Amino acid sequence: MLNQFTRTELLLGKEAMEKLANSRVAVFGIGGVGGYTVEALIRSGVGAVDLIDDDKVCLTNINRQLYATRKTIGKYKVDIAAERIAEINPKAVVRTYKTFYTPQTADQFDFAEYDYVVDAIDTVTGKIGLVLQAQAANTPIVSSMGAGNKLDPTAFEVADLYETSVCPLAKVMRKELSRRGVTQLKVVYSKEKPMTPIDDMAISCRENCICPPGTARKCTQRRQVPGSTAFVPPVVGLIIAGEVIKDLIKLENSSK
Repeated sequence: MLNQFTRTELLLGKEAMEKLANSRVAVFGIGGVGGYTVEALIRSGVGAVDLIDDDKVCLTNINRQLYATRKTIGKYKVDIAAERIAEINPKAVVRTYKTFYTPQTADQFDFAEYDYVVDAIDTVTGKIGLVLQAQAANTPIVSSMGAGNKLDPTAFEVADLYETSVCPLAKVMRKELSRRGVTQLKVVYSKEKPMTPIDDMAISCRENCICPPGTARKCTQRRQVPGSTAFVPPVVGLIIAGEVIKDLIKLENSSK
């Protein structure tokens, strides 16, 4: 029977589609990277997703984030994502958490419930926590390394964390996870050297924060506000989604 996933089934087959429909994926962070990951997962037929992000849409998100439009400014990203998912696949089961993942909020999540975890958050402490929690539950995880301050979407690749180079975030993660006994981690990263954002306070959120009222973590609290584009974070998000799909259905040519 024809349905919205027919074109995908022509490539993956019925058994794979049934596997995806019965899978639950948790996506931590649904901004520039994670939003596109969620979109691809749902359009691929994943039947259940948990969306974890405490952020609201800001005007400065519009240049790169799927859920950001003039109409959605000030709304929670997870709420907008849930509405969009319902329009794509009404049968999909969606759980939303307006939560900033940290070691202090980790107990809200049972990783044993997930078939896969996506790390698309931007704090080292949170990323480490996700990896350790996934490892403890024996749940596969893929982690996004630095996507900000970069301009070449073709430079991103899938690799084990300990095979990465150049990326500053990956370097920190290698050091911290090695100390904690983590021996492998699938990541999406780039060897492109990050650019330094233009030092112009007139266009910087550091001194001209326009975050919506009620935003818990404002740009003024950051040491640096990274630059970004419409064509880099989405590519990272789609690569991640592809890895999740391939691993869930055990596609033979999945990247290792």
